[in-house]
Amino acid sequence: MSGLPWARRIAAVASLGDETRRKLFAYVASEDAPVSRNDAAAALGLPRSTASFHLDRLVHDGLLAVEFRKLGGREGPGSGRPAKLYKAGVPEVAASVPERNYDLAAELLVSAIEESTTAGVPARDALVRAAYERGQAAARGQGAAAFAELLAEEGYRPEDDGEGGLMLLNCPFHRIAEGHAVVCAMNGAFLAGAAAGCGIAAQGVEALAVEELRKTGAAAPGQCCARIRPV
Repeated sequence: MSGLPWARRIAAVASLGDETRRKLFAYVASEDAPVSRNDAAAALGLPRSTASFHLDRLVHDGLLAVEFRKLGGREGPGSGRPAKLYKAGVPEVAASVPERNYDLAAELLVSAIEESTTAGVPARDALVRAAYERGQAAARGQGAAAFAELLAEEGYRPEDDGEGGLMLLNCPFHRIAEGHAVVCAMNGAFLAGAAAGCGIAAQGVEALAVEELRKTGAAAPGQCCARIRPV
């Protein structure tokens, strides 16, 4: 579910705090085919109106998706209205406060290990390349004006630093970045790739070790160790 904006992911997780919705989501997600309101109501022993209300709320919160299809194989005039069917809208649900993106880190690290193993290149080089390419892909088709918005979508919480650059108030990789400079290198490469994808010079991204920034007091705990500086 990481493709959804952070606020929507938080809302989706909050929606599952309701026991009935949690059970309905688990039921629909476990079925091989889309289910009707009658199916869901019968499976959980709920009134049809109750099942319908909660199913539609799950759709609103991005957890379920809807399709309309005539059942029983009948088509054409007189075959009745298409039935409203529900299916899982996401394979899984995850969110964190502050926002983190450990899934992305895991994907990039695994990709780097595989390339290092098969091609014999240093794992760090493979990781930096994979992160740069992922950043480029995330920004593809977007212009320089969309760069800050892209960083916000990725969880960095960018803010104007008053000098023509951006401060990144949140580190999406905070826990694993602590004590592991290679994660900072991965982060810097991702940001450089995103900058390049938006048509901004990659030299405008400066990544430093978390420990060095903290020693100088330049970054607060949880803050990204990178700065976006004008070239």
